[in-house]
Amino acid sequence: MPLDAGGRLASGFENPSKEENMNDKTVLLVLTSHDDLAGLRKTGYYVGEAAHPWQQLTDAGYRVEIASIAGGEPPQDGRDETDEIQNAFLADPSIAAQLADTPKLADVDANRYAAVLFVGGHGTMWDFPDNPAVNLTGRTVYERGGVVAAVCHGPSALVGITLSDGTPLVSGKRVAGFTNAEEEAVELTGVVPFLLADALEEKGATHVPGPDFTEQVVVDGRLVTGQNPQSATRVGRELVTLLSA
Repeated sequence: MPLDAGGRLASGFENPSKEENMNDKTVLLVLTSHDDLAGLRKTGYYVGEAAHPWQQLTDAGYRVEIASIAGGEPPQDGRDETDEIQNAFLADPSIAAQLADTPKLADVDANRYAAVLFVGGHGTMWDFPDNPAVNLTGRTVYERGGVVAAVCHGPSALVGITLSDGTPLVSGKRVAGFTNAEEEAVELTGVVPFLLADALEEKGATHVPGPDFTEQVVVDGRLVTGQNPQSATRVGRELVTLLSA
């Protein structure tokens, strides 16, 4: 599908209808399969960053499906048993069944989704960037008129997503993501393979940081990004707003 430099459909091409190309009520959550934080401890997808958008989406009538990079049961991180939304997410029969044996992202047909959300967690810094399935999924959803979203370290997916003309999806766009200051605060600056904010700017994005560990969400067209776990609920809310437009 031809696009101009800004990622819009090129002149002379119409945006296909949602009915023709995607299930406009289904959103894909993509989780990391990487569980090793450079030998320091176990990591994985951050449960709250999946659960809180899930609640916003399901409350608005959207179906949520889940895939992971390697398939199977994805590793968890950041589990908070006092968080009722996390408890509801993990106890939901559909979610529990999916998490028990997620499909590999490479086996998922991205044409089926109105939006994709790349969920955070430090594990993503290893298996999201430059992953062919991540690239194809993000590109397909975006170029078919859908919404691409990511939260916390989830925007590591955006480091490797390019449009059909070779332009990085984030080029010229404002984005949020885990900041250098936040990485330093959790004492992992020298552990992660790269600094997320720097990598996004190297791809032509403008990284827009908020204060450490406070809600910060940036919406630029059909791209929604959140800075940290505190931003997960609003990422879900902004997804609903765009999908309902």
